[in-house]
Amino acid sequence: MLIEVVYFLLWLLVLSVAADRFVFGAAALARNFGIAPMIIGLTIVAMGSSAPEIVVSAMASIKGNTDTAVGNALGSNITNIALVLGLTVVLKPLLVASTTVKREIPVLIIVSLLATYMLSDHVLSRFEGVVLIILFVSVLVALAWLSTRLEKNDPLLNETENEIPQGVATSKAVFWLLIGLVLLPLSATYMVDSAVIIAKALGMSDLVIGLTIIALGTSLPELAASIAGVLKNEDDLALGNIIGSNIFNILAVMAMPGLIAPGAIDAMAASRDVYVMLGLNLLLVLLSLNFKGIRRINRLEGLGLLACFAFYQYLLFG
Repeated sequence: MLIEVVYFLLWLLVLSVAADRFVFGAAALARNFGIAPMIIGLTIVAMGSSAPEIVVSAMASIKGNTDTAVGNALGSNITNIALVLGLTVVLKPLLVASTTVKREIPVLIIVSLLATYMLSDHVLSRFEGVVLIILFVSVLVALAWLSTRLEKNDPLLNETENEIPQGVATSKAVFWLLIGLVLLPLSATYMVDSAVIIAKALGMSDLVIGLTIIALGTSLPELAASIAGVLKNEDDLALGNIIGSNIFNILAVMAMPGLIAPGAIDAMAASRDVYVMLGLNLLLVLLSLNFKGIRRINRLEGLGLLACFAFYQYLLFG
């Protein structure tokens, strides 16, 4: 099993690099075609942190591991808030000032409630997968429109534009885009295979595989992006990455098993895990929203999030 652990970590590294290069190439190419940086930032770059989850979910679904794919969607959202945001805030308290971030939080709650409803019958149908992917495209269009309506002094504006690559030759952008397109599905396939072998050796179900090993692995880009954001004092971008990723995880990642391998799901996903995800999203609302202006998420609250993550692991393995 040690060899499989090494393989898993190796392919996880390749997956993370491939996602980064894919986003770099796509963003640079879009900029060269004259697309506004803010549109690129709120769509391509925002979606980039969810690229590993989307591809892994698709590969798991193709192999018939529907529960693993659903677990990846739910587990990634749980990990993003309880672990990624928790660690980020413990490292450095986070200020929430952007109106864009505050507008995205209600969207996150709405799609979380939708996911809870869809899983309540313990079945994820192809129709529900189609609905989710249509909503995903609609959210991307809405974000692109929103980017043209941002206030000039919105802190997310400058923070996002600073993340868009500049001066990249079109040939170089296309090269990295193609490299990402090839390596993403390849690395995701081998990573899922290794994770399944490891988890089966430990007696874990397909659902728990997705909720833990794969969710934690595919959430590393969000962790890196959030920590890098707060260290550069780009607090709204750090939180925006987490919120955007969670929206895309529900709409795009959970759509994959619905579209590719619809059918019955593990009952625990509907009776336990989706409610943990919904509860953490509601907790994020309490931590982030302050209609009087700026809201600070402090270290004590970050420790509380980490405690939630630890308790959830206890529920899974205790």
